[in-house]
Amino acid sequence: MVKKYSLLLLSIILIFGAFMPHGKSVAATESITISTDFVNVRGGPGLSYPLIEKVYRDEKYPIVKEQGDWIEIQLASGQTGWLVNWLVTKETNSNNMGAHPNSEPTDNTGIVNGDTLNMRTEPSATSPVIGKLTYGTSVSIYAKQDNWLEVGFSNLRGWVSSEFIDSQSTSVSSGPTQKSKFTGTVTANSLSVRSSASLNSTLIGSVTMGQSFTILEENNSWAKIEYKSGSFGWVAGWFLEKDAMKSQARQAVKESIITIIYSGTNIRNRPDVQSDVVERANQGDTYTVKSIINDWYEIILNNGKTGYIAGWLVSTNGTNPQIVKPGAEEYLKNKTIVLDPGHGGTDKGATGASGTYEKDLTLLTAQRLSDKLIAAGANVYVTRTNDSYLQLASRVNMARNYNADAFISLHYDSNIDPSVRGMTGYYYHSYQQSLAESIFASTIGQTKMQSRGVRFGDFHVIRENSQKAVLMELGYLSNPAEEMIIKSSGFQENAASGLYDGLARYFKENP
Repeated sequence: MVKKYSLLLLSIILIFGAFMPHGKSVAATESITISTDFVNVRGGPGLSYPLIEKVYRDEKYPIVKEQGDWIEIQLASGQTGWLVNWLVTKETNSNNMGAHPNSEPTDNTGIVNGDTLNMRTEPSATSPVIGKLTYGTSVSIYAKQDNWLEVGFSNLRGWVSSEFIDSQSTSVSSGPTQKSKFTGTVTANSLSVRSSASLNSTLIGSVTMGQSFTILEENNSWAKIEYKSGSFGWVAGWFLEKDAMKSQARQAVKESIITIIYSGTNIRNRPDVQSDVVERANQGDTYTVKSIINDWYEIILNNGKTGYIAGWLVSTNGTNPQIVKPGAEEYLKNKTIVLDPGHGGTDKGATGASGTYEKDLTLLTAQRLSDKLIAAGANVYVTRTNDSYLQLASRVNMARNYNADAFISLHYDSNIDPSVRGMTGYYYHSYQQSLAESIFASTIGQTKMQSRGVRFGDFHVIRENSQKAVLMELGYLSNPAEEMIIKSSGFQENAASGLYDGLARYFKENP
């Protein structure tokens, strides 16, 4: 009797829900699947409504109606509640505006190359999300408009960013590709080779500084090379020195003087932004130039040794050319970035299996990343530069006071299960999600860490932040093996490089 009454009540709720005067009504057979670890269900369509329940990954619930970015669902108890639509995957029938059951089949197919990919009703980042696709999903491609593809999966059809789809056919082009006859020499210590021209595509190999390759094709800022005999892949073009520039490599110069433009400028042991810093110079310091290597000046230091300084950080006095900023750096120039090394002072944060303090590692990562960003011409502010405690509100205030283009809170994770490992990216507001996804994808690719994905996270520094803010958990100190990795200088360098590249990619797409 109780069961029959419950079914009758559920039917009445769904029928009346279809005729409610506000929000978008949907058919009773539509449902959602939770796509993150957990989601808060609230009493109404907004964060100000009380929390009534939590639902968890892979659980399915019928939809009652939709309103803006919120979906009302039917809970197992018979009660209804509201949750945000970007944390769920929507499953629809033929009555949904996103479904096209009568669409003609297509031979154009593609593979999703990102962890998660939003499917939208229109080719616009502001249009409603009707579903999410996961890495490796095969989709049918129906049309292309600017940087968007209309794709179909199961009985769902909508628009996705073309950057996150590897086309498996030639009918729909995912971007302008040009043939090239250049040779390129790798200028980074280690450069990832990927399956397609995207930071989110599969990592298939790597090449090292000094290696030269014929550039077979170019797509935006990416170059296709034969990285080993019979194997082809894509690398970031801003880390390749084309043969047209080779006359500048180790170029001898007449005596010339350079003057430092910014205090705290790094002088490095090699002509690369990822090499070690040997000393720092202040505004107005002058040095004699010994030679020019690509975009760097080899200079004579006060102790008689030589070092290297990025040519775009100095002014010249003499016949040598003024070097301008190359590659990815152009997207970071003049951007205001606030870095937030988590914890500090009496707040040690997580403690590793061998005693490593989270507060020490976050500061180290922030310092490395700050060096790279300053070298690229960004305006960088760090919430703490020593082992001191800073309240969460003060960290958020820095982002607002400096009108930050990006706020990155750096952390390392812990779990009572010592086998848990990997990296996680968090955002709170929908306007923070694309930044989190860009930074996370690049950092995972650079560090080769296990991916735990990009998720909604209820953390003060991103929840109370009106700027585009993300929180990165870069690894688990509670895992003894991972602790050894993440406190190594190699990992710290790769993590800083990944964060740097992710920011550059984000600002390239969102100038």
